[in-house]
Amino acid sequence: MSTLESSPYLKEMSFIEHIKELRIRLITSCAVIIACSVIAFFFYNWIIKLLYEPYMNLPGNTHQALYMMSLFEGFLIKIKVSILSGIIISSPVHIYNIVKFITPALKRKEQKVLQLALLFGFLLVLCSVYYGYCYIIPISVKFLTSSNFVPQHIGILLNFRDNIFYIIQFLFVCVIIFQLPIILVILLYMNILSRKKLLSWSRYVIITIFLFSALLTPPDFISQLAVALPLVVLYFITLVIAKIFKLGEK
Repeated sequence: MSTLESSPYLKEMSFIEHIKELRIRLITSCAVIIACSVIAFFFYNWIIKLLYEPYMNLPGNTHQALYMMSLFEGFLIKIKVSILSGIIISSPVHIYNIVKFITPALKRKEQKVLQLALLFGFLLVLCSVYYGYCYIIPISVKFLTSSNFVPQHIGILLNFRDNIFYIIQFLFVCVIIFQLPIILVILLYMNILSRKKLLSWSRYVIITIFLFSALLTPPDFISQLAVALPLVVLYFITLVIAKIFKLGEK
């Protein structure tokens, strides 16, 4: 018997076997989240310093930029940030479990496409976090606290909890919506969408991207524009790649 024929991925699994496999994957993911959350708890000061950094240069603040409004706020934020950090740190394990659970139902060629999509998706995650943290968030904070909105002789008192989670929320949004090109490539490869239709729908897609960015990003025009414009560029780059590799032609 050849290696291909004896591959465990080509064997059909019963419903009970699928349930057992799913249970193992879920237990593994939960255990890894707990372990990574504990690690993040001990590195909390370093993590919170990164989240606090964008507020260090606020006008009128000489020492503290953020303030707590209740006694338990610091404790609750430490727990929440540790758990969220644990989920983010352990995300490669969850992606691996999802892939390993799905791939037995896919053909070998489809498995390779999925693996490449995950690789480029991970690179987009890194790029989106870097872009959001280093460029969009500083511009957004500076824009919202500028003299155009904050009158002279008016101090800025920002809540620690709300503004720390503003950073986390924004980075999550960047990670999620910057996966759009990967989703489009997979749909084009599977011929669920056609390249010609996507090109003809481009004006509606652009409007949808701007609306989607406005709904998910904080309520300022700068951050919405900074998210929407790269997505529009990535959309057309995806169509060019699809044309080069002849995806979505049926």
